[in-house]
Amino acid sequence: MTEELLWRRREDEPRQGLSPGRIVSAAIELADAEGLEGLSMRKVADRLGFTTMSLYRHVPGRDQLVDLMRDEVMTEHPADHDGERGWRARLASVARHAWRIRGRHPWLAEIRGTRRLPGPNAVAHYDYMLSTLTGTALTPSEVIAVVGLVGRFVDAEALLLVESRREERRSGVSEEEWWGARDSLYERLDRYPTISHLWTSGGWNHPEDSFEFGLARLLDGVQALIDERDESRDEICEECGTPLKPATSGRPRVYCSRACQQRAYRKRTKTT
Repeated sequence: MTEELLWRRREDEPRQGLSPGRIVSAAIELADAEGLEGLSMRKVADRLGFTTMSLYRHVPGRDQLVDLMRDEVMTEHPADHDGERGWRARLASVARHAWRIRGRHPWLAEIRGTRRLPGPNAVAHYDYMLSTLTGTALTPSEVIAVVGLVGRFVDAEALLLVESRREERRSGVSEEEWWGARDSLYERLDRYPTISHLWTSGGWNHPEDSFEFGLARLLDGVQALIDERDESRDEICEECGTPLKPATSGRPRVYCSRACQQRAYRKRTKTT
């Protein structure tokens, strides 16, 4: 039933009364305000003015509701007008787009599990991310691995937002206020030379943007791999002329297969 709900036609829902769309919208508002831990079918029902049991006629349970919420907030698709700027600019653009969505809905990063069904919007996002690397020297499995790595990085950064907002809701004190009141701790840190050096050098005065810094370093690594693939892309088998796949380790490859290597060896032995 979850798959049918995720891939349903929104325009077929009734305009009046209770519907999956109305339930999902109310649940998103609740999660935005209280985090995923504050989400329950009862609270959503109260927000809508219906009984909890009435919600179950439209959505089977909380887990299915979370899947619907995730797909709904991904309705806004990344703009595909960076095609002329190369893979790196396009992938960075879609990563920032995902980051902005998580800025509005940090609870997205709290959705855990490897068996959550995607809806059409989530699939469209994933397909676009994969397309940013299509045509590069990466192998198909490497394209999939890179996109997964970028996605996990975005979620890891978003979890910091989740944790800080959770603490602020619990304590009523912001991160800046809490750390600003830790004078007794700072007085103890002068015994640590590296921390003291970085402190006096102004290392904490203007901190790096953790998302932008991390994204740039991650993409640097992908760039290095693509450059490495590009350098070996034109290498061909000395025996049959087939393009060679890059060697995973050791010396560069000369032949595309064991058979070509043996044919070349036999040719050499005949001429000697």
